[in-house]
Amino acid sequence: MARDTGSVWSASSRVLEVLVHLPNLIRLYWRLLWDPRVSRWPKALLVGALVYVALPFDLIPDAIPFVGEIDDVVILLVAARWFMQWCPPELVREHAQAIEPGRA
Repeated sequence: MARDTGSVWSASSRVLEVLVHLPNLIRLYWRLLWDPRVSRWPKALLVGALVYVALPFDLIPDAIPFVGEIDDVVILLVAARWFMQWCPPELVREHAQAIEPGRA
């Protein structure tokens, strides 16, 4: 029986792509977080998620193997996604172009 490895390759290449672009993505979030044209609500969401991850208490205790750690990751990823969606698209484009490699 033949196995479809295309999905495995695409998933691993997607993870590699995200890791390669992670420094620029962090810079983009940082710039948007400090931009006064971005509303306070998306900023509060992102900062709240970062505080949740940093604080010692969790919704799901870390003593439960794997599941205890994954809630931090899920909350951070969802908050990061919502933050980006709630930022004005023109500001996201502006900051993304400013940090694009090869630009001064």
